[in-house]
Amino acid sequence: MEFNKVKVLFGNLEMVRLDAITLKQLRALVAVAGSASLTGGATRLGLTPPAIHSQIRNLEEAFGVPLLHRPPEAGSFTPTLAGIAVLEAAQRIEVILSQCSYQVMAVSEGRAGQVTLGVVSTGRYFAPRLVKMLSLACPEIRIALRVGNREQLIDDLARHMVDLAVMGRPPRQPEVASVALGPHPHGIVAPPDHPLAGLAEVPVPDLLSQTFLAREEGSGTRVLMSRYLDRLGEGQVVDLIEMDSNETIKQSVIAGLGLAFLSLHVVMDELRFGQLVQLAAPGLPIERHWFLVHPVDRPLNPAALRVQGEIVKLKGAYLPGAPA
Repeated sequence: MEFNKVKVLFGNLEMVRLDAITLKQLRALVAVAGSASLTGGATRLGLTPPAIHSQIRNLEEAFGVPLLHRPPEAGSFTPTLAGIAVLEAAQRIEVILSQCSYQVMAVSEGRAGQVTLGVVSTGRYFAPRLVKMLSLACPEIRIALRVGNREQLIDDLARHMVDLAVMGRPPRQPEVASVALGPHPHGIVAPPDHPLAGLAEVPVPDLLSQTFLAREEGSGTRVLMSRYLDRLGEGQVVDLIEMDSNETIKQSVIAGLGLAFLSLHVVMDELRFGQLVQLAAPGLPIERHWFLVHPVDRPLNPAALRVQGEIVKLKGAYLPGAPA
């Protein structure tokens, strides 16, 4: 019994040809209902009355019911109950299309969208501050942060897993475009009670006899440290303990387990509060730069271009030690 009632109420929906309904037809109905005449509707849309009449006739055929009351001579067109329902739907469709148009324009102009920003592990100490600044400058753009060591980030760039990346020395492969963002100093740190702390210049033999705590292979800091110690000791092998994170290395140095060659951005707070000190070793600190890079084989989308411009405009204000 209930099924039959539903069939009686909604059975006519099977006759509605939704695929035959067009925006032109709906707009013709709105124009005629709004002006109460075919001539007025035609004038609104810049069409002829026969063209308007054809659009409405096709719309009524698609629904299978009259949508307008045809007036007697010189009378006004008025919507039927079915016509009122279609007019309300047409208004909602126009609102949705207007919203969609705004969203499309926002995306195409770089005012909305999503950007994946890659950052090397050392950059995790300033990446949240950078993302916060970007969220204030580009509130409609969602920033997805992806953190990894240098090898992982280079792989992400090659596979287009990130739109932009903040790293040290730009890679040779994949080919990237790069912009320098700000200074990136490196040095050797020790606990304040270490025998080499406070010396005006640390003797090279004494330095090379120490145990060094270092990141894993593939880390940019590890590569820079190895080159520095090789150059200083002319290939002499040093005692090395590998650790998986800068935080572990920092705490281990504070505990007196060894020295560490690190980005000074990583230990800014520990140096400020006296938990660690820099050693006056030859050639230190080593000054490098942070770079913003992206692959050249794929153009940046509008949102990524916007974020790139905002990062450059910040001039390194998010880096540790920069003014708030």
